[in-house]
Order: sequence, then structure tokens, then C-alpha cells
Amino acid sequence: MFSTSEIGIDLGTANILVYSKNKGIALNEPSVVAINTETGNVLAVGEEAKAMIGKTPNNIVAIRPLRDGVIADYNVTSDMLKHIIRKAGKKIGFAIRKPTVVVCTPSGSTSVERRAIEDAAMNAGAKKVHLIEEPVAAAIGAGLPVDEPIANVVVDIGGGTTEVAIISYGGVVACNSIRVGGDRLDDDIIQYVRKFYGVLIGERTAEQIKMEIGYALVEHDELKMDVRGRDLVTGLPKTITLSSFEIREAMKEAFLHIIQAVKSTLEECPAELSGDIVDRGVILTGGGALMNGMQEWITGEIHVPVHIAENPLECVAIGTGKSLQFIHRLEAATR
Repeated sequence: MFSTSEIGIDLGTANILVYSKNKGIALNEPSVVAINTETGNVLAVGEEAKAMIGKTPNNIVAIRPLRDGVIADYNVTSDMLKHIIRKAGKKIGFAIRKPTVVVCTPSGSTSVERRAIEDAAMNAGAKKVHLIEEPVAAAIGAGLPVDEPIANVVVDIGGGTTEVAIISYGGVVACNSIRVGGDRLDDDIIQYVRKFYGVLIGERTAEQIKMEIGYALVEHDELKMDVRGRDLVTGLPKTITLSSFEIREAMKEAFLHIIQAVKSTLEECPAELSGDIVDRGVILTGGGALMNGMQEWITGEIHVPVHIAENPLECVAIGTGKSLQFIHRLEAATR
């Protein structure tokens, strides 16, 4: 059965999620593409390509074509989207021919970056492309009443960006988008281990450290983890033991940027909506919401209740798909 369909795509720096009205989250794959540099052919996309990072021969590279929430490599992103849409079509139960697609973009992205996302989706086979701002999609996915005249505050901590927005009556009242997210935290861990231990670790190991012993709270029960890497002096494999206090120190600067973005956005809030924020609090979405102590740490910094969305990792994708029913109103609000 060939049919025109409507899908929402969360084009994330770390993961791509596809949402369909009938199936919910139809696909959740890492935003990684493996390419043969000699032929230019795409060898693998998603989970399979991520497993290749740092483990391939010279003629094969596993790359992430999205950086800081926007397209860094247009052609590879276009190829990746083609694979993703095709794969999602099989999962949803019918071949998607020319689907109508809603793609989320960081609220701080430029018109050139938005155009690149639109073109890449059209090139991948979309019939029509709508763009929606990431925090608005996150708020819809979290079940917030975005089209009512009530302040909805969303902090979306993704792989490439952190988006903070106050949404009321279908539009963004105040927002801040900073290019600090999970990738920056991973990089800070890699640099810390290199500087203080003289050991080189890869991106996947850094991500594992962040997920297992990364803490947003300064005061917490100490966790330890054995980590293997390459000794930069001898060139041989080496095992070191890291403490969660060290990892908190390594990520300290990135956390300061995140909390500053939250405070700046709240300072821009109109007085009439401030009461709503005190009553309703702030909603955390994105992978960063799941970090140990993140909820408690932000609560302590801004003295406003902070809640984690029901499905923080899927909020943006769900919101992107659900936004189709009132996309024209949202687009009018952002013009």
C-alpha cells in the first residue's frame, strides 16, 4: 500500500527520532553515518554506524553530520534522511511515498541553517516540509497546553544544544539557545582525563562515564568507575579509576552556561506570566534531563519547582508529530 503520510522528525545531534500518528515513535537511531571515503557510498546509518566509531580502517569513516543541532555536512545529512525515511516507512507498515514532514530546529538557528534542514528533507523525498522550534515541540510532547495564555517553561538539554523557552498562546515569549549539550559534556570529560591522567579515551567511553557517574549536584554520594584508554606517554592500554566528584569538576563550566541560559530566559519573562512559572514550574526534557541530580540542581539554582517530562528523550519527536494538527497556527505565531 503506497500512501502519503505525515511524520515528525526530531533531527537531533545525537539521535534521530521519527514519530508517526499511528505507531508513535517508529524509529530511534543515532545520528551517525558510515561512509567509504574512496567511493563516497553510505555503508551504514544509525546504530550500526555508531558501533563503528573509532574502530574502522582508513577508507571508512563514521561521522556525525549534525553538530550543535544544525547541519554540518549537507550531503551526508541528506543521505542519512533518505535512509531514515525509508526505514521508518517499513516500520510504520507501508511505504511512505512523499510524506509531509515536520522537522524541529533549534530556536537559535539562522535562516540559512533552517533552509538547509528544509532542503535536506525535501531532497530526502518529503512532499512538504514544516519547521517547528525545538522548545515548542518539546512542550507539546510533554503535554503542556502551549496554545493557552499560560506560561510554559521548557528546558531542553539535547546533544548539541540546550534550549530554554517560555511558551504562551502558541508562540515563544522568551528563549535562549546555547550550543552546549551532551556532546560538550563528553568533550569536557575527554579533555579532563587527557590533562590529569595523560590517557586518551574515545567519545563512546566519555558518554558512558557521563551516564554512569556524571552528577549535576556538587554534593552527592561518590561513585567510582574503572576506565580504559591509551596512555599518551607509552602508547599502551591503561586502566584508571575516576570519581564522580572529578567528573562534576570537569563538567562545571558547561553547567554554568546551562544555568545562565535558564536564568536569562526567566529574567525576560513578562511580569504577567511570572506567577504561572512559580505555580507550574519548569519542565526538563532531552537526554540531559536524565543526568544524575539535574532536577535537584536546577531547582536549587532558580528556586522554582522543576519537573522531568514523562518521556524526556522522546518529547521533541512526539511534539513534532503532534504539532501537525495545528502547525499553521504555530507557523503564524513564529512569523
